[in-house]
Amino acid sequence: MTQEVRTFPTGATRNVEITKLDYEGFLSPLALRRYAEYMHKHRVQSDGSTRDSDNWQKGIPIASYMKSMWRHFMDVWMSYRGYQEMSEEELCALFFNVQGLLHERVKARLK
Repeated sequence: MTQEVRTFPTGATRNVEITKLDYEGFLSPLALRRYAEYMHKHRVQSDGSTRDSDNWQKGIPIASYMKSMWRHFMDVWMSYRGYQEMSEEELCALFFNVQGLLHERVKARLK
């Protein structure tokens, strides 16, 4: 199978992008920056110590992600229904649990 090639005005060539993952298009830099701010804020633990930014990658049980995800989802849903103020913190917390659960699923599949 022959791939189509792009030629830039400079003469440089590259394969077409249609078959490549488009992280720049799929992700929001605004959302990712806000999520990073949330994660950085929550690195400080209740005992005053600071955990590494990738501490969560050591492994959190799926059941823990699921229970936390539902608590945060309920807050987001309540906000959506107008019963409370929408909170970026709750959206970030929900995102943490969703991406953590996905991380664990993919990690298990790759073993």
